[in-house]
Amino acid sequence: MTDGSGAQLGLDFDTPRLVRVTPARLGVWDDCPRRYRLTYLDRPTPARVGAQAASTLGAVVHLALRASFSLAPDKRTPQTAARLVDRYWTSEGFRDAEQAHVYRERARHWVAEYVSDDAAEVEVAALEQWVSVSTGRIVAEGRVDRIDRRAGELVIVDYKTGRVPSAEDARRSRALALYAVATERTLRRTCRQVELHHLPSGTVAAWQHDRVSLHDHLRAVEETADSLAAASDALAAGADAEAWFPPVPAPRCGSCEVRRHCAEGRAAAPESQPWAQLVP
Repeated sequence: MTDGSGAQLGLDFDTPRLVRVTPARLGVWDDCPRRYRLTYLDRPTPARVGAQAASTLGAVVHLALRASFSLAPDKRTPQTAARLVDRYWTSEGFRDAEQAHVYRERARHWVAEYVSDDAAEVEVAALEQWVSVSTGRIVAEGRVDRIDRRAGELVIVDYKTGRVPSAEDARRSRALALYAVATERTLRRTCRQVELHHLPSGTVAAWQHDRVSLHDHLRAVEETADSLAAASDALAAGADAEAWFPPVPAPRCGSCEVRRHCAEGRAAAPESQPWAQLVP
């Protein structure tokens, strides 16, 4: 148990001016500063591309699992989990009805198998919990898919439906590290274990952080926050947007939701079909 003060990480929670960040914002900034500006700063907000099938699939699985683990342990059955996929299903972004049907059946199988694996034994501390933590320079916050309670400590669980993650992915994930620190701060209980639960393969990629590794993640986040805050302040003061928010052309530009507003991105990659990111 901790007192939530952040002293274990050697952090100062008393600074008057803090930069507010989320894992999503940090990820967008790291990928492409121009995308960050178009997504979070420009007003009116630029129009975006339509729904992507991979995002639709992930959202449905997350909703079904949240509902499943909201039930009493003895009610968390594979049959109920599969029916919850049907409840939340939407075909937005899929190529056609046939493709949507294939992935709907896959999603039903994934969640049913996941729930059948000792789901009744899971001690859930929180679902879709909003957590936050302040340091000497930032306020980091985000919503955690699931927080489990094991042996008196809390464990971060993040669901994945794309590529198979590794333990290294769990170790390097700034989002998971921020969730761990913010969860400990918010729920006032030790949180060091972070896990990526991959539904299609049924595998778990886990990492056990310590005080030093979490401290290092937070310092890296603070440096990124300083950069994006400086750029945002400069933009607000009338500085050149292109100088402060340059594009980072890459193959991922094909599926960027704001590509229609970025000539460099359109030149870097042809537009992807909405279903292109689905894992076969």
